[in-house]
Amino acid sequence: MVTPSVPAPIIVSAIFAAADLAWLDGLRRAHFPPERNVIPAHLTLFHHLPPSIEGELRACLARATRGIPAPVARIAGLMNLGRGTAFRIESPALEDIRADLAARFSTLLTPQDQAGWRPHVTIQNKVTPEDARALQRDLQAGFTPRPLAIRGLAAWYYRGGPWEALSRHAFG
Repeated sequence: MVTPSVPAPIIVSAIFAAADLAWLDGLRRAHFPPERNVIPAHLTLFHHLPPSIEGELRACLARATRGIPAPVARIAGLMNLGRGTAFRIESPALEDIRADLAARFSTLLTPQDQAGWRPHVTIQNKVTPEDARALQRDLQAGFTPRPLAIRGLAAWYYRGGPWEALSRHAFG
């Protein structure tokens, strides 16, 4: 556990199984502009929670995972981000977990986190629309939906660069 000297917003993400992370992050390293690729491939549940809820958030994430089977998830398709490309993720159980957390912290959510959640893993961003469409065509040609193993949830401090680990919570 890291205790920051300066409060920072908290991000919540899913933890992938090692093989899925390696595959997704390999695609991200291949297609994301290197100067902007400061974090590994990830699935964000919340982009900006206040640091004042750190203790309560840890307790909520522990309750959401401890003794709970890992949610079934799959990479269901591609998403056009305009200037990037992502994989669309389907997981009703993970959506339920996120909805419960969103309800718990509803008065503290930013507009981005209040908006409808579109679970995805970005593998390309901040490129030209033409480059994004080209990658989407290439990936779509060989795309088949596939399972995605979610092993837990993690909380991170956001300080403008690579995320700083706050806590990890494994399912099961």
